[in-house]
Amino acid sequence: MSAYEARSEDLAQAISCEMGAPIALARTDQVSAGLRHFKAAIEVLRDFRFEEPLANETCGHRILREPIGVCALITPWNWPMNQVALKVAPALTAGCTVVLKPSEVAPVSAYIFAEILEEAGIPAGVFNIVNSDGPVVGAHLSRHPDVEMVSFTGSTIAGKTIARNAADTVKRVTLELGGKGANIIFADADDGAVTRGVEHYFRNSGQSCNAPTRMLVERSRYNEAVYEAKQIAGKTRVASSEQEGVHLGPVAMEAQWNKVQNLIQKGIDEGARLVAGGVGKPAGLNRGWFVCPTIFSDVDCEMTIWRKEIFGPVLSITPFDDEESAVELANDMAYGLTNYVQTTDFNKARRVARALRSGMVEINGNRRSVCAPFGGYRQSGNGREGGAWGLEDYLEVKSVSGW
Repeated sequence: MSAYEARSEDLAQAISCEMGAPIALARTDQVSAGLRHFKAAIEVLRDFRFEEPLANETCGHRILREPIGVCALITPWNWPMNQVALKVAPALTAGCTVVLKPSEVAPVSAYIFAEILEEAGIPAGVFNIVNSDGPVVGAHLSRHPDVEMVSFTGSTIAGKTIARNAADTVKRVTLELGGKGANIIFADADDGAVTRGVEHYFRNSGQSCNAPTRMLVERSRYNEAVYEAKQIAGKTRVASSEQEGVHLGPVAMEAQWNKVQNLIQKGIDEGARLVAGGVGKPAGLNRGWFVCPTIFSDVDCEMTIWRKEIFGPVLSITPFDDEESAVELANDMAYGLTNYVQTTDFNKARRVARALRSGMVEINGNRRSVCAPFGGYRQSGNGREGGAWGLEDYLEVKSVSGW
């Protein structure tokens, strides 16, 4: 912990520089996330049982949990330290050796992280890092016969490729992929629900797989919610990443900017109502990959911006009539990572949470515990990261009779 904390400012500066997170966000959210995951891994280890008798067994049957072996960890650029620590901490805790392949967009923070582990005394050969792009090194690691497990976070398309590459050696593959989270706001939601949803989505310039990208609002409150979302977008400041304060930085790279611009234009062309923002860069920012905070309302569920992961500050809003239609709209998606429910009726909140087909549900802005499992249903991936569930992914289970 002390080695990580001593380099926290170096990590923050690197993350801000390489992927564009505002420096305040890099310090308070990006870097601190990595530290939280290491602390959580230590807490899990205190009570985790690597050996135990089989429950209700009297003939000496023993269950052993052993490290799976060499693990290839492939991480994305949008939350560099969060994703690196979320994989490295449980892998090392389990007793595995690892090869980290960080994103080529965010390699510097990962290199600093490697220096931190060396400073902390991790033995040579236990942690290894290889820098290159995914199609070269990622593909090689996922095929390599000496790699027993691949843990990947990134796009669904890349995840499918990794799973195919790993098939010949039948290695374990865990995938944390895309998302298109629904934020269901019922008429009886608290007054801060819309503001909370918009601000949550705009955080990190919309570059989060678990962001509430689709806002579903009960019809009696719909016009009010659209107006409120428009006001928030209009007040959202966009500025360079090195500036202090709360604002949106740029998206990470030119290719991402082009993708977001094309999807904003697609929303306009397909008939969604542009409420705020739009194509092009914000006024006064003619350099850098800055995106206007954009709101679309009256978005049909067949429109591209409703169904495709945008990964930029572009929010889609649509109305619903009742609880059943809200759940149907939320679940009508290839993804199933995180959904959100806003209501003061706790029985309804729990009922809807059970009905939603996603690995995670957040109710009324209550953030998830760092020890809670992170992962999704369907094309959002498989396996779980965080807490005891994350540790178990790096372990093989051995059953021994006659112990």
